[in-house]
Amino acid sequence: MTIPELQQTLNTEDARKAFWINIYNAYFLLLRQQGWERPDIFREPLVPIAGKRFSLDDIEHGILRRCRAKWALGYLPSPLFRLSVYKLMLRRPDYRIHFALNCGARGCPPIGFYREDMISEQLDVATHGFLEQETVVDETQSVLHTTPLMRWYLGDFGGFHGIRKLLVRTLGLKQHNWRIRFQPYDWQEALYRFSS
Repeated sequence: MTIPELQQTLNTEDARKAFWINIYNAYFLLLRQQGWERPDIFREPLVPIAGKRFSLDDIEHGILRRCRAKWALGYLPSPLFRLSVYKLMLRRPDYRIHFALNCGARGCPPIGFYREDMISEQLDVATHGFLEQETVVDETQSVLHTTPLMRWYLGDFGGFHGIRKLLVRTLGLKQHNWRIRFQPYDWQEALYRFSS
C-alpha cells in the first residue's frame, strides 16, 4: 500500500482517528515488549505503514495533533514533519485523543480499541472516565486538581478557559470560578490497563 492508497482508504476523519490511535497504542505495546525505552521509543521511526516509517511522535504530534510542536503547549506548529505526515494528518485536532493514547506510565489513560463507526462516542467515554478518575474537586477552595496532560497540551484544550469548561461539563459541576491546579504526573511504569 502507498500513501495515496492509505489516504483513499482512510477517507473520513473518523477512520483516520480510529486507525492512528489504534496503531499508536498497538505499536507502543509491541515496542515496549521488544525493549524500547523512553525517549527513543517515541522518536525513532519504527512503525512501518504504507511504505514509510513513522515514529510515535509522528503519529501523535504530526498526524493526530496536526503537526503541532511537541513542547509548545499546543500553541505552535512544527515545520519539521515530513510530507507524508502532512498528507495523513487530521483535518481538525481533537483534544480527546489525549485520553486515548497510552505511554506506559501510571498517569496514562487506559488502552482501548477504537472503531470508526463509534469513535466519537468512545472518545467521549474515554475522556469522561479518565477525567473523573484523575480530577479531585475541592469545593471549599474552589480548586480542580487534575491531570498535567492538559497543561502539557494547553492550546489543544483552548487554554485554561477551555480546560475549566471541559471539567465543569464532564464532571457535572456548577458554573463557578474554579481554579485549575495540575497534579504531579505518575511516570512509574504501569501494568497495561485496557478499557472496555
